[in-house]
Amino acid sequence: MSRIKYYYDTETCRYERIRINGWDVFLNILGFVSLVLIAGVCLVIVFDTYFESPKAARLKKENEELQFYYDMLTKDMNRANEMLVSLQERDNNVYRTIFEAEPIPLSVRSAGAGGIDRYRELLESGLEREELIMGSFTKIDKLKRQLYIQTQSYDDLLGMANDKAEMLSSIPAIQPVSNKELRRLASGFGMRVHPIYKVRMMHPGIDFSAPQGTPVYATGAGKVSIVKNNFAGYGNQIVIDHGFGYQTRYAHLQDFKVKLGQKVERGQCIGYVGNTGTSTAPHLHYEVFKDNERVNPIHYFYQDITAEEYEILVQLASIENQSL
Repeated sequence: MSRIKYYYDTETCRYERIRINGWDVFLNILGFVSLVLIAGVCLVIVFDTYFESPKAARLKKENEELQFYYDMLTKDMNRANEMLVSLQERDNNVYRTIFEAEPIPLSVRSAGAGGIDRYRELLESGLEREELIMGSFTKIDKLKRQLYIQTQSYDDLLGMANDKAEMLSSIPAIQPVSNKELRRLASGFGMRVHPIYKVRMMHPGIDFSAPQGTPVYATGAGKVSIVKNNFAGYGNQIVIDHGFGYQTRYAHLQDFKVKLGQKVERGQCIGYVGNTGTSTAPHLHYEVFKDNERVNPIHYFYQDITAEEYEILVQLASIENQSL
């Protein structure tokens, strides 16, 4: 049985019975419920602020780990890009300069991608961190393309290096006869007195005086293109095609030691000094061709002599005397 409540009425100086209607009950209940809700919300806010649920704590830890590894990946990509830039600069400014090759244009090295269709499947999958993930994929993809271009460049450089090595071994670079004491250069390249006609004529090579039978050496690697016996002119002669626009002629030989089409190396004996053809004394007449033009052979004696010895040979070759 509910207790009856009274209140003291000061006007009547009597205790009057408190009568409660339905509206008052409703308001009391509403106030109580509101108070409970407010208290609950406050508790939730306080709990969320100062306390974490196990699920929230786990997600927070996972996010922190993901951010940590993402930062590591970003640093690694930045270091890889820095190394690639260094390789590209050495490629263009050192290696390609050595081999006299054009640098790779920046437009090629930038390795642009062909649109965003390559990532359409990822975009349509509803990524939560789309900007972060797509940025990483784009950087990695570009780095891979740039690395591929750099590897292709190194393949080109390797081919250039092989060609350069072959060219360096093929260019005429030594004297065709042994001349350690520098006494055998008898006549140089240029206008000289002809030994038969006794008039100044163009002498298109260098004469080395030497006894008959003195070995004659190939001045560079190549292939024998001419082996010819003749009683006039150059007499017995050999011509070697060195490639890269170079040829050499060895004339007035006594005998041959190579055959037509044979490959020879620099320093290999190819024949012997003679006195055949239009010749007044045993000697070797030596010529160098570059792109089918006769050039001064004195410019190609650099591998078997010192700078001082080269100066002596230049002086000897400049003397306008009679050719042999």
